[in-house]
Amino acid sequence: MSDIVLTAGVRANLLQLQSTAATITDTQSKLATGKRVNTALDNPINFFTAQGLSNRASDLSNLLDSTSTAINTIQAANNGITSITKLVQSAQALVSQAQQTSDTTVRAGLATQYNAIRGQIDQLAGDSGFNGINLLDSTNSANLTVVLNEKGTSSVTVNAVDFSSAGALAINNASNNFSTTADITAASTPPSTRPTDAPPPAIAPKMPNAFARSGEPANVTVSSPSADGASNAPNAP
Repeated sequence: MSDIVLTAGVRANLLQLQSTAATITDTQSKLATGKRVNTALDNPINFFTAQGLSNRASDLSNLLDSTSTAINTIQAANNGITSITKLVQSAQALVSQAQQTSDTTVRAGLATQYNAIRGQIDQLAGDSGFNGINLLDSTNSANLTVVLNEKGTSSVTVNAVDFSSAGALAINNASNNFSTTADITAASTPPSTRPTDAPPPAIAPKMPNAFARSGEPANVTVSSPSADGASNAPNAP
């Protein structure tokens, strides 16, 4: 069988067709991916630079999602605190009414309402979480930790507290249906703050702020890298 002999013109046209086909394939790939450089063969430097930037963008996107979740968690706790504050104010009003009457029937009714409010406070404290984190229920929930950079060397931790009626709020049960002044006093004063020689106050315990008991600093820990690369974690005032 004789060999096929191509003239110089035919050979040039064939090479041009092959080059055109390769260019079409490359252009279609760029259109499909939206990238000018798709493989290391196209441009090694640009390819690996773009890959590194893409990885960092993905890490920052994950951090943004984590931060959004943390904001929603804190907002849920804040909503719970707002509702609990209103319930505490209602309990204060009931205690004040009980102190102003000597009718045991009326006191019994007020005591029943008071204990019902305590139950509502406990329920609110238990339902103020988001995505499995409840900053008002430290007994059943972990603390909230937010990572602030893609390397994980900087973070903020918000410690959960116990905002149940028997926890940080220290709202005592209405014993004996408020039958005596001593029962009303015991319900209206936290045991840890009640002086033995002071007259009974006519208000329920003060509400703590969002993440700390009244008079104490907020329990927020910020962790950031120091100059030698170690992590420092001071408590914010």
